[in-house]
Amino acid sequence: MQRILSIPLSVVYYFLFFCTLLIFHPIQWICLKGFGYQAHKKSVDLLNFFLVANTYVLGTRYRIENLELLPEGVPVIIAANHQSMYDIITMGWFMRKVHPKYVSKIELAKGLPSISYNLNHGGSVVIKRDEPKQALTAIAGLGKYIEQHKRAAVIFPEGTRSRTGKPLPFAENGLKILCKYAPSAWMVPVTINHSWKMTRWGSFPLGLGNKLVFTIHPPFPIRDMSFPEVFERTEKAVVERIVQ
Repeated sequence: MQRILSIPLSVVYYFLFFCTLLIFHPIQWICLKGFGYQAHKKSVDLLNFFLVANTYVLGTRYRIENLELLPEGVPVIIAANHQSMYDIITMGWFMRKVHPKYVSKIELAKGLPSISYNLNHGGSVVIKRDEPKQALTAIAGLGKYIEQHKRAAVIFPEGTRSRTGKPLPFAENGLKILCKYAPSAWMVPVTINHSWKMTRWGSFPLGLGNKLVFTIHPPFPIRDMSFPEVFERTEKAVVERIVQ
């Protein structure tokens, strides 16, 4: 019954979603070309606000736990499990104060209004999964970027989305490179729950009435820790709070 009810609501949602992307694409361009990074950042914040608001049509609710723990004025590495594309827009809006930038697959950087423009011009990096050398070079560049500008890099060490909520093994390489090139960063483990339910039936129709919970764990500086310690502590914090 819920799946049948979701069909018309998903149509409405996608209409709002694509309208939002089309409207904000020229807004982003004008803000960046005419007024620079800060104006572009505000336009992306507003874009993420509307992308989150669009999901209210589906009865989606959000709870962000411990938002006050996010450190400001320092480089930040946010490492989280990954369950759906809604992870990204949620972080983009609710964690906007730390200027989150992403490690994204290259397919999203081509042909998508607003999304591709932001990935290519907003400080994020795109990687080719079948070219490890290119991927690690791009992630190194992101590490240098957050170290210089005191912003946040978001990385999903699982590498791909968990479609059932069950955590996948964390990969070390991307996280290790970020730590190497942003040595003064603070690590922020984040656990995401129930985001996978948004796409439990695939991209259409979408799940209804879900409460997405993002738990921010206590940040810690990586400067005086070995990478194996950083990795183990991060993965443990994230995985222990995943609800299966």
